[in-house]
Amino acid sequence: MAASTNIATTYGLRLAAPLAIFYAAFFLAPLLILFYVSLHVDPEMTRFGFTQYAKFLFDPFSLAVLGHTMWIGVEVTLLCLVLGLPLAWLYVRAPSWAQSTLMLVILLPLLTSVVVRTFSWIVILGRQGIVNTTLASLGLIDAPLKLLYTEAGMVVALAQVQMPLMVLPLITALSKLDPSLLDASSALGAGEWRTFRKVILPLTLPGIVAGCLLTYAAAITAFITQTLVGGGQMLFMPMYIYQQATTLSNWPFAAAISIIFLGAVLVALSLFSLLGRLSKGYAHA
Repeated sequence: MAASTNIATTYGLRLAAPLAIFYAAFFLAPLLILFYVSLHVDPEMTRFGFTQYAKFLFDPFSLAVLGHTMWIGVEVTLLCLVLGLPLAWLYVRAPSWAQSTLMLVILLPLLTSVVVRTFSWIVILGRQGIVNTTLASLGLIDAPLKLLYTEAGMVVALAQVQMPLMVLPLITALSKLDPSLLDASSALGAGEWRTFRKVILPLTLPGIVAGCLLTYAAAITAFITQTLVGGGQMLFMPMYIYQQATTLSNWPFAAAISIIFLGAVLVALSLFSLLGRLSKGYAHA
């Protein structure tokens, strides 16, 4: 028994070696180089120090950019959750012949280039776009609304782009629900809303947390959508890093911003993971 266990462990390590090498070469090594660059005081990278980190952490403007970026992720995640949960429920309750069509609709954002999707939202939200044209034709507005280059417009565009990342985990969680639990809740006199709060929501919490984790991480790092739909009117961390690296050629500061942003994202994702572990206990209670 001991010999067979050792053989299995040896083969397991060998099979994992290519992935470990790939991970070290294309993730760990660039990250270490980025950290090394961030430790330089001047753009010419002749002196070492933590000046770049202090420059960011004691600058109210930089902290405001970081906070705004993290908050945008919260707004997009909440919107995706509010819209994605009914869509996932509709998919689970739909007949099999309709599920293929619904799945195509859900996956459509992933099957389209992010640039094409973003430019589509520019057309939709523009002053002469579909929304303003429709509202004007219905006589609901006299002048075009400013929808493009606003935070609300960007949140909507990001939510549409990231929607599959929320819906797919929700579909997985809802598909595992035992229909007899819903029938039992109804037989005991619970209405639809109470059944949702007491039965459906607790049992789907792991899927909700997983969807929120994926959506949040993708939303706050969506450089293309933030830049094009935001139109340069709002500054977020991806664009802030890009400006420092390419426009100002301040690579040490850009590297420090990247490390700080990575740390903030990891903290946020760790909180989501903690909620996921707590939700599993709550769901089985």
